[in-house]
Amino acid sequence: MTPSLGLRGWLRLPVLALASLSWSFVSATSHSFENTAIVRTVDLGGSLVHVTTTYAIRALDNGAQQYLVTLGEKEAHSTSWFEAKLKGQNEPLTIATRPLIPHDGTYAYIVDLPKPLGVNGTVNLVVESVLTHTTYPWPEKASQKDEQSLKYEGDLLVLSPYRTATQRIKVRAPAPRIISYTTPKGLDAFTTDNVATKSSATITYGPFSNIPPSASTAFIEEHQKHIVVHYYFEHPVVEITSLKRTAEISHWGANLNIQNDIDLHNAGPALKGHFARIEHQSQSYFNRLAPHIIPSLTFHLPPGIHSAYYYDLNGNVSTSRLRLTPSIPKAAQMKQYSTLELRPRYPLLGGWNYTFTLGWDSPLADSAGYDASTGLYVVSVPVQTVIPGAVVNQAEVKIILPEGATDIGVFPPFSPLAQERSTHITYLDTIGRPSVALSFENLTDKHNGLIYVTYKVPLSAHLQKPKAVSIAFGVLFLVAFLARRVDLSLSK
Repeated sequence: MTPSLGLRGWLRLPVLALASLSWSFVSATSHSFENTAIVRTVDLGGSLVHVTTTYAIRALDNGAQQYLVTLGEKEAHSTSWFEAKLKGQNEPLTIATRPLIPHDGTYAYIVDLPKPLGVNGTVNLVVESVLTHTTYPWPEKASQKDEQSLKYEGDLLVLSPYRTATQRIKVRAPAPRIISYTTPKGLDAFTTDNVATKSSATITYGPFSNIPPSASTAFIEEHQKHIVVHYYFEHPVVEITSLKRTAEISHWGANLNIQNDIDLHNAGPALKGHFARIEHQSQSYFNRLAPHIIPSLTFHLPPGIHSAYYYDLNGNVSTSRLRLTPSIPKAAQMKQYSTLELRPRYPLLGGWNYTFTLGWDSPLADSAGYDASTGLYVVSVPVQTVIPGAVVNQAEVKIILPEGATDIGVFPPFSPLAQERSTHITYLDTIGRPSVALSFENLTDKHNGLIYVTYKVPLSAHLQKPKAVSIAFGVLFLVAFLARRVDLSLSK
């Protein structure tokens, strides 16, 4: 497979492209559709909240193809992942974004439908998003024996520039143990029924009927409601405040080394009082650890890795277990993995931090390809090693290429905040190795794509290291040869 053909396939992942929209375009588009129904499901979690919104759309104009999905300012700032598909299909649709319009207080995502709709043509659009930093522990402190409960805060109504016939919002907790939830007032214009009803672990708001176009400051100030749901959460709330990943490509060693420097934070309720080791051992013996305690971590690593290492600020940590999976073809690598179980030097209670380094080596052939017709190498590097349910606040992925690499191209699965190039110098290097650093923020379990790097390495670059070693040994032998012939004695 040539790199060009491979890259076209690899870049079929959703990428939010920046676009500029005038208010006149938004006004014209707002008369192209109407929503016959909107159903939103909010799945509560720890660090992440998953939102699925289904729009039943009817076209009012012939040839309507660009549909606007609008989010309020707070929701847009919390949205880390956004994807749109037609119901029943797996291929994501093309999306563009525009910045906040000050006079309507919303952000717009422009979704290109696969084909224009005729008058009264219908389609069901499914929008999935992931929100970060919308939950927090309440109460803020807990002892080692206490349970863990969180609060979720967000806006109630789904904003849209189109008229909506009916709308329903469902907030789903991980378990039926919901402590409290908000029942908003002042929505009599849209419903005559109970605003909120609870059934098991689901709170249903609505249905709300005959909602006018709501993507405006006037509607938000008059009708938008703020809701709070207080619920028990039976798993640790994990945040990675900082991730620095370095991937070093070595042609001479036919090796890809990946090293992760991780600053981990337990975002659950802070520990009330002092830590009691005896109480912790007793809870561990009876398998009754409080949900806000992190005793261990599990990572899914690529198949075929070897020489894994794990250490923290105090040195090597031996409490780990690695179950290896042999190397497999590239097409099946996303479905199989090696499992690494880590037990930190101490249990992580709410509010505690842990800084550690995790790395491994893997055969370069498992991640690289070569096109003889163009002389291009293609290497894939995962953006991150996902911890399920965790959010990565700040991430930097640095890819170090072989010395002398040229014609470098970088193709991330989604847009980075910044991209910088520099020179990295290590052992036996002469001119240094080119490197590329990509910066991201608020990565979630959806951001598990691959960064593809293409480059050329001329023959002279391949010979650079043997040449440097030969010169070094030649100089060493010459110095030794001359030193043996220098007479430093005072007399014969």
